[in-house]
Order: sequence, then C-alpha cells, then structure tokens
Amino acid sequence: MEPRKIRVGIDTGGTFTDVVAVDEESGELVTTKTPSTPADPAEGFLAGIDKVLRQLGVTGDALSAVSHGTTVATNKLLEGKVENLGFITTEGYEHVLEIARQSVPDGYGNSYFWVKPERIVPAHRVKTVRGRLLFDGNEIRSLNEDDVRAAARFFKDEGVKTLGVCLMHSYANPDHEERVRDILLEEYPEATVSISTEVLREYREYERSITTLVDAAVKPNIRNYVNNIAARLREFSTVSGEPRDVPFYVMKSNGGVLSAKEVVHQPITTVLSGPAAGALGAALVASAAGVDQVLTCDGGGTSTDVTVVVRGEPALTTEGHVGNYPSKIPMIDVVTVGAGGGSIAWMTPEGTLRVGPQSAGADPGPMCYGNGGIEPTITDAHVLLGRIPPHLLGGEIPLDTGLARKGVEELAHQLSLDLEACATGILEVSAWNQANALRQISVKRGLDVRDFTLVTFGGSGSLLACRLVDILGLKDVLIPRNPGNVSAFGLLTVDVRNDFVQTHVSRHDRLRTEDLQSGLDALAARADAALADEGFDADQRRYARSADLRYLGQAFEVRVPIGDGLITQELMDRAADAFHEAHRELYGYDFRDDQSQHVEWVNLRVSGIGPIKRPVLSEIAEGRGAEVALTGSRQAYFGGWVTTDVYDRSLLGSGDVLEGPAVIEEFSSTVPVDPGFRARIDTFGNIRITKDLDSNGAH
Repeated sequence: MEPRKIRVGIDTGGTFTDVVAVDEESGELVTTKTPSTPADPAEGFLAGIDKVLRQLGVTGDALSAVSHGTTVATNKLLEGKVENLGFITTEGYEHVLEIARQSVPDGYGNSYFWVKPERIVPAHRVKTVRGRLLFDGNEIRSLNEDDVRAAARFFKDEGVKTLGVCLMHSYANPDHEERVRDILLEEYPEATVSISTEVLREYREYERSITTLVDAAVKPNIRNYVNNIAARLREFSTVSGEPRDVPFYVMKSNGGVLSAKEVVHQPITTVLSGPAAGALGAALVASAAGVDQVLTCDGGGTSTDVTVVVRGEPALTTEGHVGNYPSKIPMIDVVTVGAGGGSIAWMTPEGTLRVGPQSAGADPGPMCYGNGGIEPTITDAHVLLGRIPPHLLGGEIPLDTGLARKGVEELAHQLSLDLEACATGILEVSAWNQANALRQISVKRGLDVRDFTLVTFGGSGSLLACRLVDILGLKDVLIPRNPGNVSAFGLLTVDVRNDFVQTHVSRHDRLRTEDLQSGLDALAARADAALADEGFDADQRRYARSADLRYLGQAFEVRVPIGDGLITQELMDRAADAFHEAHRELYGYDFRDDQSQHVEWVNLRVSGIGPIKRPVLSEIAEGRGAEVALTGSRQAYFGGWVTTDVYDRSLLGSGDVLEGPAVIEEFSSTVPVDPGFRARIDTFGNIRITKDLDSNGAH
C-alpha cells in the first residue's frame, strides 16, 4: 500500500497559526489553529503541523510539501525596524532618497504639519561611485572600481553589514551593478548585498532604489527564518529514522509561491505574504459558489486585510506600500487597517474613542485571555456583549468575561459612557475602520461597492459582517467553511510563480515586432530557467506575458496582457486596444479615436508559472433544519440585551436557514447574525447572509 501523501498550508499570524492539510489521494481536508509563538515562530509552525498530522493519524514522514505564509518581512517594515543600511549609487545622484517624491498623504488640505519620514538610509551612509550608462544600456564611462573598494572599506569600518546598490540605468544593463556586488563581497564577505538588477529591472530611480534597499533590509531576517524552519522541518519529517528534505514553499505577494531556497534571494517578494494567500483562497471559494465580484475581509488578531476580486481574479498592483516604504514589486492589491481582534481601544487626548492600530497581539493578548493584557480590545468588547462564546478554539482558550468587563468599564468611565455604550462604540469604530478600507479598495478605484459580495474570513473577519452590509449597502455576505483557516487553505491553491520585468520604452507606432519579440524572449528565458531550478519539467512550465502601457506624457501605466505566440502587428494592436479599454474602465475615458494621443509601451513582463494540484471543494449533505444545530441560547447585545439562539455550524446542512438574532459558532470563528438578517447554508457549506427586505423591497 502506498504511503499517504499530505500537503500542508500554514499561515503564521500575529495571534494564531492556521493550518490546513489535504490528503493528495483522497482529497480529505482537515484544519486546525494553534497559538503563534512570536519569540520563536518556528515553535508555533511545527506545533501546528504536528497537530494537523495527528488529526489525520499520520506522522511527519507523510509530509509531501509545505506552503507557508509569513509576516516576518512585513512586520520588520511595519515596525520601522529598518536600520544600519548602506546605499551605493551613481556619482551625482547621492540625494535620490532625500528628494524622493513630492506626494503628500491625503493631499495638502489635511497635511499642514506633515513631515517627510526619516530616510531609509541617512545621508552619511550613502556612497557614490563613478561610471555611467545611458538609458539604452550603452556605457559612456567605465565603472571606477577603486570607488567601490573605498565604499566597501567604509561600510566595513562602520559595521554596516546590509547594503543596497542602485546605479543609473542599470535596468538596461546589469554589468556595472554585478561588478559592484562582486567587489563588495571580495572586500567585505560578511556583508549582505542586494542589487537593483536582481530585484527590479524597471526604470524610476527612486522607487527602484527604495525597493532594493527594502529587499536588503529584510534579507537577513528572511534568510535566518526560512533556513531555521527548513532545518527543523527536515528533522521533523523523518523516514526510517533519517531526516529528509520536505519541499518547502513560501507565499509571495504576487499570488504565487516560491521554494524556500529561492525566496531567500528574493525576500522582498514575501511582503504581504499571508494576506495574498487569503485573497486567493477566498477567490477560489467564491468562484466555486458562482460569485466573481468579491470584496474580501480577512480579520486576524492584529489587523484586517481587504482586497477586491473581479471576475475571479484578485487585483494586482506594482504601486504598493509597506509601512512608509513604496514597493514596485507585483503584489495583490491589499489594504490593511488596524482592526483585528486584538486591536486596542483607547481615548485620545481630545476625549474621543479610537480603536487600533496598536494591538495586544498574541502576547499578552486581549484582557479576557488572562495573560496580563491591561487595555481593552475588540475581542473584549465582543465577549462582553455575548457576540462570541466565553472560549476560543472549541474551549482550548478560555476567555474571562470579568477581565473584559473591567477593561471596558475603565475606558467607559474615561469617556463618560455606560458599559454597553462603550463596548458597542468599540465595535462601531472598528466596523467603520473596516468599511473605510473596503471603500478605499473599491469606490476609490471606480467600482460600485453595491455590485459586490463581501467574503469574510479569518478568526475575527465575520464578527461585524452584518454591520458592514448596512454601512456599505452590500448585496450579501459569503462566509466560507473554516473561515479562520482560509489563508492557510489559499496556500494550497497557488502555483509556483516568478515575475520578470524589463523597461522597454517605445511609442506604439514606432515599436518593431522584432524588438518586442526579442525583449519578451529574454524575459521568458529567465522565467524558464527559474522554473527549471524549481524542478518543473519543460512540459509543465507555463508563461503569462503582459506589458505596461500609457498615453504619451502620462506618469503612470496600465498593465494589459499580451497574447501567446509569435509577436505580430495584429498582436501588438490587440494589446493597444486592451489598454484603451482598461484605461476607460479605470478612469472613465480613453483616447482611442484621438490620433494626436499616442500610446507608449513602457515595461515588458513575463511570469513563469509552475502549476500545483489544487484541492477540490466538496458539497455538503442536505440539511434537516437549522433546529438540529441549535445548542442553546445566551444573552447577547444587539442594541439591547436579547435572548439569542446559538448554533453549531458543523451540524448545519445545505439549505438550512436561520433568522437573526443568532450566533453561529465553530472551532475557528464565530458569526453573529444581527436582527433583521437571514443566514442560509449553500451547497458548499458557505454561510450566505442577506438582509431581510421590507414590503417595499427596500433594506
């Protein structure tokens, strides 16, 4: 009998580590959660894998692959722990980081006292070297290697071990940067070096410089973290007493995964790793249920991440930010707000109520955890109002309602509110924080939020779903099975993916087919080599071609696909037509019929894709009526204290319907159904929540 092969997806969050495992032969899916261990994330990682394997009745030798979503890079950047960096650039461009961009957050009207954040590298740790390339990559002055050696000695004397290199126009010719890297490592072998031609071969010097420096900043952390996990995973998974290498993949921001051995060379690609997996998992679940216009709301312990899914695909961007740092790498377009279960409620000096962005995290956690938390959180408000049970994870983590009450009472006294008003206010502020993030990802991008279904998941993602329907006027809500583990499930649904970009500026009417073919072929060769290194055979490798286009004179581009096959004028014209259509969809107009407005090609892109087998979503049994799942009732606050029925989600079947007020509980999440709302279970086991209509057909 063939041994079982178990593939695991594991997402490490700020409070819990979520795990999903699939039996590759039978398709059986199991899920679990375990507390995260911030002091040593590997402990929670291995504890979660061990727990899920024991549920399946197997040991570590059954592991066939592990895909992981990590917040190591994101947390380092969000916490502002980017320090002791050095930067090398072309002579005359030493102030590129100081000049930066002119943009001011929220416009000048709200930013009278805004001050530029500290530069990622202070001026005294910026060194320049002589040598110059033209925009087309031709050398007009050779690299001065003595300057590079002097810079290396300076950084070594200063003890600056992490270095970023970005030379003018190196995107068109990597020779100078590659030589700089080699000299730096000759003179200073202890250094960690990132060069822009390996991070982002795209023009715009400021963004390319910052992206390269961020890559360098997180590289030591990611390398140590991933190597530690891989080594311990090797010890955990033994065959006949011998440690073995388990295929270990790390989630990237672009919606793909990459092997751990490769991701240490591209650490910046892991920022927003976990949120990207959640968006993909939610998109797959929604698509199976026949929903392709989706807003996702992923609520964790520290934050809530939202994104938009159109026609089954999460939106991508190369204009993202992580903390104060712009990042030009391809990433799923995620907006994050400090509204997780552990977000702290507090009073401003002006006497108003705020929630987040500070979080109690996993340690000490909310006050009701009883681990020493001293400030009330969103979770404390929910447990106090009876919205969640007095325990988490099926009783594994008991919650102390008395401690929650104490914290909220103290805040209520400061705000001159009664207890229920303060707790309700905490939830209301949190709901509006989430709603504003959802508007930012939809309305501010020209989308009508009323056309979308809200998909909520994560441990805290569904707690305010009904209120979000009211605030935003949404059609309905879809809550997947095992919502607390959707991000971990998403890790099992994604392919290996590597993105390659090359700036190639040309007006459309002057672009030659042979030049475009040559540029795309060069990128495809790099993508092909990367997939070969990942172990994919030639017949398994797939490629997606695209380009960034704009109207001549515009500052930013729109990405459009380029069809497969040999480049012809017809194929190029189809790409230009797609640009006109995308521009109209995004901005409400285009210049298709204006011959004076020329289309300009800016960047060429090729993504190399290595397909991984996806788990299949199964339908559930027909229900026997919601009353079968009724486990009792408790007092819960919905504008007033009401007796509220409590249901066990695992006992609800397809077609079951229940009316609010009600609370649906399961191992990883809780769903309050507000008065005036109805919850129905669909054939895949999703909860579908809609608001009852009055006799006039209005909400």
